[in-house]
Amino acid sequence: MTSLIDVIFLLLLFFMLTSTFSKFSEVEIAAAARGTGDAADRPPLFLQLGSDEIRLNGETVALDTLPVALAAETADAPRVLLVALRTGVTAQRLTDLLVALRTIDNLTPTVMASS
Repeated sequence: MTSLIDVIFLLLLFFMLTSTFSKFSEVEIAAAARGTGDAADRPPLFLQLGSDEIRLNGETVALDTLPVALAAETADAPRVLLVALRTGVTAQRLTDLLVALRTIDNLTPTVMASS
């Protein structure tokens, strides 16, 4: 009986040490609703999300500098950001983008369905 307890303890220790603990984040997803018209006064911004690059209005931007670039665009008035997904984009990549966009004021991101 004692050797069985030792084996179970070793297995438990092995699985605890080999497990990875990753931090999960929550992304708020809201359903489409009727807009107020404030963001429609200016043309929308267009963002293409690829598996290895991000293009904002045709220019390549890094994920860590994206909030700075978008903050300059949304400083004076609310804007709509259309996000187009390229082939091969993972759910984690989209979640990382949405978490980065959460910090920007006056921005309404809309993820377009891929065809």
